[in-house]
Amino acid sequence: MNQLRIPTFLHDVFGEVQRVGNLLAILLFGGLLTLGLYFLFPEMTESLPVWRSALALLFMFDIFSGCVANFTASTSNFYAARKINRIVFITIHFHIVLVSLLLQTEMWHSIAVWAYTIIGAFIVNALIGNHSQRFVAGLLLSIGLSCIPLLPNIEPYMLVTCLLFMLKVLFSFSVDHYSKTINNTEEQV
Repeated sequence: MNQLRIPTFLHDVFGEVQRVGNLLAILLFGGLLTLGLYFLFPEMTESLPVWRSALALLFMFDIFSGCVANFTASTSNFYAARKINRIVFITIHFHIVLVSLLLQTEMWHSIAVWAYTIIGAFIVNALIGNHSQRFVAGLLLSIGLSCIPLLPNIEPYMLVTCLLFMLKVLFSFSVDHYSKTINNTEEQV
């Protein structure tokens, strides 16, 4: 499949070179899920000013698209070579709280999901190069994914957004999926 050179200002999102099919899948997934939630749950933005609705939907699109983009070799390898960028990226992921604030949903739900996700992401990031990184990431993700649906009165659109936020930051992004360091370590075990 054809590969596209990514403009420098988008390297943090897609890496340096990305397959056209991957780009289409990333954008379609993010766009279709965002539109799907918007049309399935019109109450999500009904009483909000247009700017708040648009900004919340943009953040949701970013969460959904980023969830898939971070699984690509290009994005994973971009951050594997830039450890400081990875730490900055984890640190700035406050989207879920902003979505909740903009949509006027239960703030404590999103704060709890955000705190657990960021703490877990830093733990997983600290294990890069260690053969147990994927296992620990999978365990933390499984714990988080099983707890989020138990949050009382969580709106379905926030449930989906919280689940994918956790998947994006804790597992999709924080795990170095394609590193030779991890692969070599696993082959020796």
